[in-house]
Formats: sequence, structure tokens, C-alpha cells
Amino acid sequence: MDWDHGGMPEAPGAPENLQQTGLTQGFLTNMILRTLYTRGGMLGLDLARSLCLPFKVIEEPLGFLKNEKAVEVLGGDLIGRISYRFNLTELGRRRAAEALKMCAYVGPAPVPLEDYVEQVYRQAVTNINVSPELLRASMSHLVVSDELFGAVGPAIVSGKSVFIYGPPGNGKTAITQAIGNFMNQSGGDIYIPYAFLAEGNVITVFDKAVHQLADSEAGEPLEDNEATIRRLLNTGTVDARWVRIRRPVIITGGELNLQLLDLKYNPDSNYYQAPLHVKANGGIFLVDDFGRQLCSPRELLNRWIVPLENRVDYLSLATGQQFQVPFEQLTMFSTNLDPKDLVDDAFLRRMRHKVEITAPPRDIYEKIFNAVCKKLGMNQCPDAVEFLYDRYYNRGRTTRASDARDLLETVVSICRFRRIPVQLTRELIAEASASFIREFK
Repeated sequence: MDWDHGGMPEAPGAPENLQQTGLTQGFLTNMILRTLYTRGGMLGLDLARSLCLPFKVIEEPLGFLKNEKAVEVLGGDLIGRISYRFNLTELGRRRAAEALKMCAYVGPAPVPLEDYVEQVYRQAVTNINVSPELLRASMSHLVVSDELFGAVGPAIVSGKSVFIYGPPGNGKTAITQAIGNFMNQSGGDIYIPYAFLAEGNVITVFDKAVHQLADSEAGEPLEDNEATIRRLLNTGTVDARWVRIRRPVIITGGELNLQLLDLKYNPDSNYYQAPLHVKANGGIFLVDDFGRQLCSPRELLNRWIVPLENRVDYLSLATGQQFQVPFEQLTMFSTNLDPKDLVDDAFLRRMRHKVEITAPPRDIYEKIFNAVCKKLGMNQCPDAVEFLYDRYYNRGRTTRASDARDLLETVVSICRFRRIPVQLTRELIAEASASFIREFK
């Protein structure tokens, strides 16, 4: 595997010719027709930029469309045909309308399914270097027991499924997010395509709602035309059909249903959107609040049997055709419910790692409490913790890690309302707990 010096998988190289795109000339000419139809006449520079392909790759399809009298060409004054303006003729508009009926996708050209599969395996989560020191650094903001830390580390190394369970308010989601941060810091950025092509169908992958651009791309200044021309004419550059992102951490909860795990087909536009778990490849896919979904745990189990065991999934097109995609992510299930009431032994066998996050004992609770005090710029007060145990925790209320945050934030609100310095006293924690814990006994 090739990695750059920052620990990131090597970027896919830009195609030098039409054959290296993995697309046929017919597919690319239809994309050009749809692009010119929806966006109007364009300079060769802008057309190449829209398709995310070097201009030299689309020259041949453009020449074909010109010879077919579907495109007319107006000369330019910069550096050759990249500066020419391309417009649809009347014949071209009719052909473009027909192409739009077959598929209305307009945007970056897709990559072949085989290229997508190869890149996913090159940047799989199992390739991340995991060490206790690196993992500790990513969890330094959390108070994690040695036992819990010892269970989480091997789960990340394996890249297998993880079942996290325990009472609410004790940091299951926070630990998952910390694992995601670890992957970002130690696993480097990854590349995903805007879309890939499977069985002649476009499937979009990049989703701004769940994917975060790598810092280098998000902060990159816009190119001027001269810089873009140089990039589009140069060889050995990154394939612009791929987006550099941070490793995804996709969290879904009670809204999850079986349909969200299948290709989303738009019959009006005739192309597909990849399901959530495909968008999570290379990162984390967390099913939070497992057992509270719109479908039963058993239905989810049946859907996940092949992916969890074989690390591949089979997606079905509207025609009934199926194709295989990698299932290369750390899949996590998190629940507040008793596992025995949710799933059977068959499911639990497929969960390679079971991690129980229990109510914190007093020494851990005090560390959490003091860490929140420090974060809020508040003095430590042992009497405040002593009060909580005397009044609540020693009388039947189960400790929750989240209590420390909720109670101390309430103290801050009381201080700000009274316009007094933010501080912690036994009296203030008693007042905060009276309004918070009484309501949730």
C-alpha cells in the first residue's frame, strides 16, 4: 500500500486518456450533452472543471460531438481549444434531452466501481496504526477506566463490529466520537469519489451532510483561471473526481430503517444515492439507541448477516441486478437496553467485541466531576461531591457520568443569573441538584 508522509493513502492519479477514466466515449458524450444542456454554453476550461476531468480527456468526445453536428465550437484567445466555447446545436439539444431521460445526473464524472473498491481497501480502518499512546491522546479529554480502555483498543485494531451497552448517561456516544477523532488524527484523510458507476448506473457517494472535507481542501483558496488551466493541462495530478475527506463518523439512531441501508433510487432522475453504511466506508458507522429503530433488531440482524461476517455487501438496482461493495468500517451498536431483551445468541456471536459501560464508581465519578470543574473554570469542592453521595447516590440513585456535567452547568447558570462569580459550593450544588435530580428520580 502506498501512503504519503502524513499517513494518508495515496491519492488516485488523474487519467491521461479516455481509457484510463474507465468510462466509454458514449457515456462521456452523454454527460457532456447533459452538462451543456443544463448549464448553457461553456468554455472548455469550465466544462473540464465541471466534469472533474483533464481537458485532454474530453477533447475526443467533444470532437466526436462536433463531427456529429451536436456541438458548435467558437474559437478562443487563450491557449488552444481549452479556451474555446462549446454550445449545443438544435440537434445537440434534442440528443441532450434524450440523454436526460435516460439519466439526469450532472456533475463530476463517476469513477468505475472497480476503482472505488480498490481505493476503499487501500484505506480500510484495519490499516490504521493503533497504539495505546495514540489512543490515550485522543481520549485525554475523557475519564476512562483502564478496563474500558483495554476493551476499546483491540476493537479498533480488529476493525470488526462492536456492541456497546450499559445504562444511559455514561459516555457511550462520547467514546464513539473519541474513536472517530482518533481515526482522523492517526488514520489520516481518505479519498472518496463524488460518484461511481456500477452496471451502467451512477451511484453518488460524497454527501456534504455526513462527509467533512479535509482541512487542506476546506481551506484551499479558489484558483484563478490561469492556475486552473495549468492544473487541467498538467500530468501526474490528483484525479479531481475524488474528494479528500476526514474519515467519516456516521451516527444513526431511531430513524434508521431497512430502506436507509439500500440504494436510494430517484425514478425521475434515474440515478442512485449510496446508503449510509457505504458512505461510512473507511470510518465509523454507529447505530445509536439500538433497539429503538423503526424496524426490529431481528430485521436489522438479517440485513447485516453477510456484511458483518464477510465484510462485503450486495446492493440491488431497480432492475434487480446486484453488485458487490466493500463493507470496510468499524461498525458499532450502542444501546441503553438490556442486550438479552434485544437480540439472540446468533447476533451476539457476530458482535466480535462486547463493551459494557457501567455506572462509574466513586473514584471515577470524582475524576469526571473535577475534570468538568476545570473545563468550566470552576473551583473544586470535595464537599459538593460528598453532598451528592450523602443525599442521592448512597440512597439508591445510580451514578451517571453525565450528572457531573448537567449539575455543574446548572451551577454556572445560577451564578450567572445572580451575577456572582462562577464558583462551586455545597449550597450551590444542593440547589442545582434539587431542580435536576428531583425531576428524574
